[in-house]
Amino acid sequence: MVMLTIPFSTAAAQLPGKGEPPISTQTQVSGGVRAFGQDALRLRAVDLMLAPAPATRRLGGRATLEVAATRDVAAVTLDLDSNYTVRELSVGGAPSAFERPDGRIIIRHPLKAGEKVLVAVRYDGTPHVAVNAPWDDGMVWATTRDGRPWIASTSEGYGCDLLWPCLDFPAGEPDVATLHITSPKGLKAPSNGKLLGIDTLPDGRTVWNWRARQPNTYAIAINIGPYEVIEGTYKSRFGNTIPLYYWHLPGEEAKARALVDEFAPTLDFFESVIGPYPFGDEKVGVVETPHKGMEHQTINAYGNDYAKAPEGFDWLFQHEFSHEWFANQLTAANWDDYWLHEGFGSYMQPLYGQWREGDARYAVMMEAQRNQITNRAPIVRDRVLTEEEVYEPSKGGAGTDIYYKGSWTLHTLRWLIGDRAFFASIRRLVYGRRDPRPGNFQPRYGSTRDFETIVREESGRGLSWFFDTYLRDRALPELTTTRDGDTLRLSWTTERPRAFAMPVELTIDGVAHRVEMPGGRAMIDVPAGAHVVIDPNARVLRRSVAVEEYQVWKTQRQKSR
Repeated sequence: MVMLTIPFSTAAAQLPGKGEPPISTQTQVSGGVRAFGQDALRLRAVDLMLAPAPATRRLGGRATLEVAATRDVAAVTLDLDSNYTVRELSVGGAPSAFERPDGRIIIRHPLKAGEKVLVAVRYDGTPHVAVNAPWDDGMVWATTRDGRPWIASTSEGYGCDLLWPCLDFPAGEPDVATLHITSPKGLKAPSNGKLLGIDTLPDGRTVWNWRARQPNTYAIAINIGPYEVIEGTYKSRFGNTIPLYYWHLPGEEAKARALVDEFAPTLDFFESVIGPYPFGDEKVGVVETPHKGMEHQTINAYGNDYAKAPEGFDWLFQHEFSHEWFANQLTAANWDDYWLHEGFGSYMQPLYGQWREGDARYAVMMEAQRNQITNRAPIVRDRVLTEEEVYEPSKGGAGTDIYYKGSWTLHTLRWLIGDRAFFASIRRLVYGRRDPRPGNFQPRYGSTRDFETIVREESGRGLSWFFDTYLRDRALPELTTTRDGDTLRLSWTTERPRAFAMPVELTIDGVAHRVEMPGGRAMIDVPAGAHVVIDPNARVLRRSVAVEEYQVWKTQRQKSR
């Protein structure tokens, strides 16, 4: 997900529909502790027919779900927004009774461990309108400048149940999803995975049929518009050929081709630094949307209006594309580990800047992120959480720190353990193995604890003090320095007392030194008149009074305007 709010200029802004029903409380919850044995259910396959109607802002759907149980359960419980009416429901081909409490479908059909059943649901209703997508979730019913429908969906915050009956928690991914999206006459409907074909209905509407391998639950996306498409192929450094597609609005071909020109170097960066593009057997897909952007698997939403930036690449495209590795290939099994998506995804922009231009660009981009770290709450709390409890400061969440503090945690870790161990750890986290090649890995779930274990194995060092301080403490570690004659004393203080063994670089009259601090303290000889600079290359994330004062000043200045 992106963080900056920049108005789009290529569409007419939408307003909430008249009489739109309020979103249910349960639908606003994604993840968290699962009720009614739902955590024991898995989706082996889903077949979805989705028919949005822009004139009425309604959505009709048919979902056929192959549901399996990992342990005995008394009922099959699915999530679906109460804005939809369930018209028909069958289990194993036979009509079945069901209950419809707030935001759920409960089918009193017991399953034994290892048993599976086919559930079919026909439903329709008025989906929630995302007025400020992608930060608000639901449908975006926009129009192009010439008045044609331009439709998109976003559901990362509230979850997949905004669109289809699903298991709305990170580990609820279906093994395979087949999508049939109905598009108004003359419009296109690019979506996830491979295009199986396009069917034309008697009234001129078309049905776009797609199949995606293990899509992230919130990644299944509706996109409809008068799109033109730029196609290409990319020969990977791993030997496979990857299809490339960009669906853009008419009249933008020159700008669109400039964005497509970024696909190949960005792919090469990720494949050389992280590993193989995870969905090369399907496609690299990007679609222009009437909202800022979102990491919809193999059909990333792009709405940055082709903005230019001093780093020479489109950060929005790069960030959303990074989520193909950090969200879609590697999915956090619990929203508490959300920083594995956003912190890693945010670190990829300065890392790409360094790969392209060197250390100066990297430093500038890291500095921009550093000034946005707020330390309102810990990034990781080691319990099952909802997406909002992690993301929303009003609900105790860390907010943008899962992006920027997460990114800086990786920056500091990289310096601490070195590039070899750092990138080997990321590779294992993403792919579950040290030697990823196209075809020898599948999308997987991961956690912060998994990453800590991998880092310990790859670096040969126990680093619980590091992860506890940066991820589980709210406040940043503070380095205190005192000089007494020819002696310089260094001491770390952390929010919860621990031996914070972070080494520090410093220069003494321009000569660089690395000071080890195994107990969180160090004492070195420094000539009394020498000029000392602590951490001259900004290797270590630590408290900065100057940054805190700047943030307060900036906030007060904005309020006074």
